[in-house]
Amino acid sequence: MANYKVDDLAYAYDALVPTIDEETMHLHHDKHHHAYVNNLNNAIEGLDVSDDIVELLQNVDQVPEDKRQAVINNGGGHYNHTLFWESMIPGGASEPQGELASAINNAFGSFDNFKSEFEAKGAGQFGSGWAWLVLDNDELKVVSTPNQNNPVMDGLTPLLGNDVWEHAYYLTYKNARPNYLKAWWDVVNWDVVAKRYEAAK
Repeated sequence: MANYKVDDLAYAYDALVPTIDEETMHLHHDKHHHAYVNNLNNAIEGLDVSDDIVELLQNVDQVPEDKRQAVINNGGGHYNHTLFWESMIPGGASEPQGELASAINNAFGSFDNFKSEFEAKGAGQFGSGWAWLVLDNDELKVVSTPNQNNPVMDGLTPLLGNDVWEHAYYLTYKNARPNYLKAWWDVVNWDVVAKRYEAAK
């Protein structure tokens, strides 16, 4: 039977300071993410569902209707946050290299254009949600999703996602979400994004 769990962070809770403060990392990883996983495991208890979170979300229409929204909310929350933690690293490369860099330049005109579009999508997401760089067939796009929805539910492959729920940034940035989005580039792990891009192609 499927039973999901939260992986430990690959870095210390204070490793992303000053971009993300230590208290936010503890609350976000240890409280919010764990709650999504606990609620997901409760929702799927007794159901014959995949233990692969991507498969579960791609086939969420096969989950019984009375459990479906709980699986979307909490399964999405689990997968989104797993991608999020992996997408960050202290002192990583400041921009993508190689094929991913070329693909971003081709799709958006320049890396700076991409960042502007991504920040605008995150800032413009009404209420809670996520901003994403996705692969749509062979095309890179920037999209946003509400709440804890994940792009795989729309047939897209997420390469990079930033959490724009207030719990992700409020202790440091208060209500200035655009400042958080701009600062976040300092901790993006472009090596991981490049690997996802290679795998998705």
